[in-house]
This record gives sequence, structure tokens and C-alpha cells, in this order.
Amino acid sequence: MSRKDQQIKTSAVERIFQDKVIPEEFQVPFKKSYNTYLVDGELREWKGKTAPVLSPIYTRDKDGKLGPTVLGTLPVMGEPEAMQALDAANRAFANGTGKWATMKVKDRIACVAKFAKMMAEKRNEVVNFIMWEIGKNLADSRKEFDRTLDYIHDTIEELKELDRNSARLQLHSEVYAQVRRGPLGVVLCLGPYNYPLNETFCLLIPALIMGNTTVFKPAKYGAILITPLLDAFARAFPPGVVNILFGRGREVATPIMKTGRVEVLALIGNSKSANALQSHHPKKNRLRLVLGLEAKNPAIVLPDCDMDLAVEECVLGSLSYNGQRCTALKMLFVHEDIIEEFNARYVSKVENLKFGLPWEDGVKLTPLPEPGKPQYIKDLVDDAVSKGAEVINPRGGKTQGSFVFPAVLYPVSENMDLYHEEQFGPVVPIIPFKEISEPIDSIVESNYGQQVSLFSKNPDTLAPLIDSLVNQVCRVNINSQCQRGPDVYPFVGRKDSAVSTLSVRAALRSFSIRTLVACKKNELNVEILNDILDENKSNFVNTNYIL
Repeated sequence: MSRKDQQIKTSAVERIFQDKVIPEEFQVPFKKSYNTYLVDGELREWKGKTAPVLSPIYTRDKDGKLGPTVLGTLPVMGEPEAMQALDAANRAFANGTGKWATMKVKDRIACVAKFAKMMAEKRNEVVNFIMWEIGKNLADSRKEFDRTLDYIHDTIEELKELDRNSARLQLHSEVYAQVRRGPLGVVLCLGPYNYPLNETFCLLIPALIMGNTTVFKPAKYGAILITPLLDAFARAFPPGVVNILFGRGREVATPIMKTGRVEVLALIGNSKSANALQSHHPKKNRLRLVLGLEAKNPAIVLPDCDMDLAVEECVLGSLSYNGQRCTALKMLFVHEDIIEEFNARYVSKVENLKFGLPWEDGVKLTPLPEPGKPQYIKDLVDDAVSKGAEVINPRGGKTQGSFVFPAVLYPVSENMDLYHEEQFGPVVPIIPFKEISEPIDSIVESNYGQQVSLFSKNPDTLAPLIDSLVNQVCRVNINSQCQRGPDVYPFVGRKDSAVSTLSVRAALRSFSIRTLVACKKNELNVEILNDILDENKSNFVNTNYIL
């Protein structure tokens, strides 16, 4: 590429926010006060301290100055509000005797279905907020919303199947029993900013549908998008079942954990936050953890790969949503025999990725929601370069406000911060290797164990790698990027990457416990069981079949 071409491309980065016209359909009511929250089935008005919500999308203010768009303000809540929400959730659960916990499964399903129907009506509003709050492009924002609705409907169908399988009495060794899954209690739910709707609801919906009550605090970035759904939560569920607060985790979640009146911590985020929160619980043996944490997923590109496919999947895997996914490919191990060709093709594709504002057609790279992330990326790049790596793409690391063009670094080695840290952003380390033991040893020694991607056309090459790596990570992807879906498949990790399993089916089990009613087979007990079943007196002991 000529110097002139490089200058043109660099200046294009500098103009990413310049004089952009916002299409009317994607505008939001800027600078509105979002002061409603949900406690005990009541939409309450917040009159206390608030904080501005800044979009990563820069626009001009009334003085013509370009800067982050102020979307509005959100409440900054603290311990008093946290205790109100916790009290409401505990009253609703009532030690397992509350209306929601003892409700028939089909009635809980009806409430969740009602919520899903009301949620669907808010699609455009929520999608716009996803774009404005976290910078996700339009196609992916719509996909996140639609995938979340699909997840809710799939969860409903899975619970129906689970309940149908439990709708019978068993008889073993002259003992009758009915085995079902029961709720655990109060769930504290904290979602991530990168999938503030989908991954949050992958915790919240199974927790609710299994009979638990919840206190939910949206992520720091991606909180306003929950506000259009507050009314749906209030109308679809009994009082106290869903309680939604806003504020900082340490001010809201920490006091809740200290009480010990939470049975489940459901969090997708980082291990530091998870460790800090669970450390406050006074009876840790009673606390169930459902955690999705960090990952440093590698790709291993072998010399017998399909080069076109490997490059395509590695670009997608490393830079979808600017690399801000726990499942992103965060290390590319490439065999030295093909490294030059791979790098050239990879860089070419990266340099041709369209960048811009989220609603622009075909945009793949967008502004970053975390204010400190551009500087963090620069620090990683500077450290790697100072230790022998090079930025091998012309626009690599070019920054304008909240936007950073992906930096591709080669060769990256163990003495660099980028080799070890989960970058969670648009910077890609490429590591050459000669012997397959090199990337394998890195995976073994890593603190993380979520997924890996293998690229090869040779079954004889892949088979032994599969057999060893399935014992190091929880998903081995063949000639494809790392990813979470489809949601029917288990989503889990080893080491510091996760606790418990999430998928449509597994999540129902993660948020419940096997419970049974049993009695010896004798004339009295048979008479009692027949009476309960014939008269449909129990929501637990019954043989009703949900269609």
C-alpha cells in the first residue's frame, strides 16, 4: 500500500464521527431522565442522585463541540434500595411457600410467555438503545434481541418437556416417589455489557421460570435498554418476583450479598467481581454460583489448513463486535510454515472491514463503550512493540475518540502483556509456532479453559488434538470460530472461565434442585396418593401433562 493510500485510510478513521446525519428511525430521546425502577411489583420513581449515561457515539453539542452523546441519566442507588428489593424478593419467595415458588409450572410458563409477548413490542426501542449504549452494529443488535426472544420460547418448550418427564410416580423397592426440580430461592442476577440483553436474560429467564425470585442489576454499560421492559416485568410477574435496580455493583450488590439472604449468585463478567461478591456471603456453602467469566480462547492454524477458511473464521472470531466477546479468538497460533501467507491474507481482510456508526450499512467495526478502553489498547500495543512485536496492518491502533481500528501484532511472545491478558477489544496477537506442543503447552498453563479453534483439513492431524484438548477446554471447534451457540449446546468453561453450565436445558438445572416426595407402598399411602392425584390437590404431586 502506498503512503498516499495509507494517509487516505488514516484520515477516514479521523472522520468517523464527522458531520454524520442520524437517520430518524435510529434517533433516541437524548438527555431524558430514566428514573423508574421496579421493586415489589411497583414501578417507582427515583428522586435521588443520578449519573449521566454517555454513548460511545460522538455527536456535536449546541456549541458545535464533538464529544460523547449524553443519552440521559440513570439512578445511582445504594444500600437502602438494595435492601428494599431484597426484602421484596424474600417476601415473594417466603422460604419456598410463596405464590411463585409453589405455582403450577404451566402458570409460571404463562407468565414468562406474557412477558415475551410484551417484550416483542419493544424491539425497535431496545435495539436502538443497544446501538447507542454499547456501539453494537444494527444487524448484531437486532440479532441479539431476536435471539433473546428465541431463547425465551425455547426455554418454555424445554421446561414443558422437563415437566412432562416428571409427571409420573415411580416405584422402586416398594417406595413410591415423584421427582421434580424445585427452586433454590433468591437469585442475584448481574449481566455483562457486551450482551446486556441476551446473556443477562440467559440467566434471568431460567432463574424465574424455575420458581426463584430475583434481584437484577443491569450492567454498567447497557442499562437504559432495560427501561422499556420494566412495565412488562411489572405486569407479567407477581409482586416481588422480579426487582430491578440501577447503580454500581459495589453499592447495590455488595450489601445484598452481606446479608446472606441470597441463594444464587448469577453473574457474567470477570472473576475479580465474582470473587469479591461471593467473599461477602456469610455462608458460602449455601451459595450456588452460576458464573460466566474470562476466556483467552486460542486458534491453532496448522500447515495443512484450508487457508481461505482459516483466515475468514479467524477474522470473524477475533473481531466480531470489535473482539468484545468472551468467546472471541484472543490468540492466533499459526504454524511458521504458513505464517507469511496467513498474515498477509489476515491483514488484507482486516484492513477492508468497514467501520463507522452502528446503523450504517455493512459496518463491522464500531466505537467502544468503555471510556478507558482506547488507552488500554494503546498500552497493550506499546508494551508488545517495545518487546519486539510489530503492528503489521497499516491502520492498526489508529484511534479517534472512542473508536480504535484493530491492531494486528506479530510476532507476539510470552514476555508481552498481550499474551496473558484477556484484551476484550480490537487487538489481535499472532504467535508463530514450530511444534504443536507450543500452543498446547500454552493452553495447559493458561488460567482459562473455555474453547479452542483448530484449523486443519487432515483428520489424522485433528483426531489426537481433539482427544487431548477436550480435557483442557469445554468446546473444541473444528475449522470454525469459537462461539456460544446454538443455545441448545452446553456453554461452560474450565479453570477460571466459568462455574455451572448454561444452555437452554442446562440453565434450568443450574437454577433448580432435584426434590422428591416419597412414601412406602401400603394401603394408607396409596389411598392418600390417589386422593391427591384424583382431586388435583397438589401442584407438586400430580401427573398433569403440559401440552
